[in-house]
Amino acid sequence: MKAFKAALPYTIPICIGFLFLGMSYGFLMKSKGFSFVYPMLMSFFIFAGSMEFVTVNLLLSAFNPLYAFFLTLMVNARHLFYGLSMLEKYKNVGWKKLYLIYGMCDESFTINCTVTPPPDIDKGWFMFFVTALNQIYWVCGATLGALLGYVIHFNTKGIEFVMTALFVVMFINQWEENKSHRPAYTGLGCTLICLLLFGSELFILPAMALIVLCFTLTKKKYMKEVE
Repeated sequence: MKAFKAALPYTIPICIGFLFLGMSYGFLMKSKGFSFVYPMLMSFFIFAGSMEFVTVNLLLSAFNPLYAFFLTLMVNARHLFYGLSMLEKYKNVGWKKLYLIYGMCDESFTINCTVTPPPDIDKGWFMFFVTALNQIYWVCGATLGALLGYVIHFNTKGIEFVMTALFVVMFINQWEENKSHRPAYTGLGCTLICLLLFGSELFILPAMALIVLCFTLTKKKYMKEVE
C-alpha cells in the first residue's frame, strides 16, 4: 500500500488527460458502429493511444495485416528507445518486469524514468502501480466514452482530430523545452519529402522509417548539441 500511495499523486494529472482522451476514443468507436466491448478490450490489450485511433480505420478498411504490422511498428517505434533506456531501472523487480514492459506508455515512462521513490518504498512496486494506474485510467475512459455513446447522441464528425491536436501540443511542448530544434526540423522535413514523393495515402510509413533512420545516423551529433 505504501507504494500505491506514493505512486498515486504522480498519476492524477495523467488521469484527467487519459479520461478525456479515452472518452473521445470511446465515442469515436461507438460512432463507427462498434460495441463498447471493442474499445474496452482494445484499450486494455493494445494500450497505445495513437495506435488505437489509427486502428479504427484499419478495422474498417480492407484486410492488410502486413501494412497494419509495419504501421504499428513505425507509430510506436519510440518505445524501442524507451525500452533500452529502462534496462537498468527494470533490474531486480521480479515478475513485475513483464508487466512493466507490456504496460509502458509515454506517461508511465516519464514518471518511472525521472522519479526516484523514497528509500522505504520498493521501486518495483512503485513502477508497477504507476503503470497499472495509468492503464486503468485509459481503459476506464475508453469504456465510459463508448457507454455514453449509447445515450448521448451528437455529431461526432471530426472527433478523430483529437489525436492530431494532441500531437500538435506535444510538438509545441518539445519545441519550447529543447534548445536544439533538430528533432522537430527532422520530423517536418522527412514528412514533407515523403508526402511529396508518395502522396497523402502512402507517406506515413516511409516518413516514419526515414525519421528513425535520420535520428539513428545523427544521434551522436544531437547528443553533443543538447549537452
